[in-house]
Amino acid sequence: MSVQVIEKDGKPEWAVLPYEEYERLVEEAEMLQDVREYDEARKAVAAGEELVPSEVTYAILDGGNPVRVWREHRGISRKQLAEASGLAVAYLSQIEAGKRKGSPEELATIAKELGLSLDDIMDS
Repeated sequence: MSVQVIEKDGKPEWAVLPYEEYERLVEEAEMLQDVREYDEARKAVAAGEELVPSEVTYAILDGGNPVRVWREHRGISRKQLAEASGLAVAYLSQIEAGKRKGSPEELATIAKELGLSLDDIMDS
């Protein structure tokens, strides 16, 4: 590798190198960043952080009600979630259909029963 070092006041200030070498270094730096991010993600999962499947993400982005999408993903029936949350099945159905908003307390209870945070089920 041929590198030209430009000094200022007797100290290295700039390094000039062939463009191909520059591209190789950039590629290696990007690869290193990918490895670091992968390691961080593995640690987060090992510490209990849940990975959100793409099906859940896309269903919500496509307009699906987050409560319904997460409930179905968790394999919980509407009746089971309603009973665990202390709500009527019809009322939960209205929340899932977007006909009712649900109070912050009710939504917090639903989120807790689904193992989520309130932010995870807030319809934006």
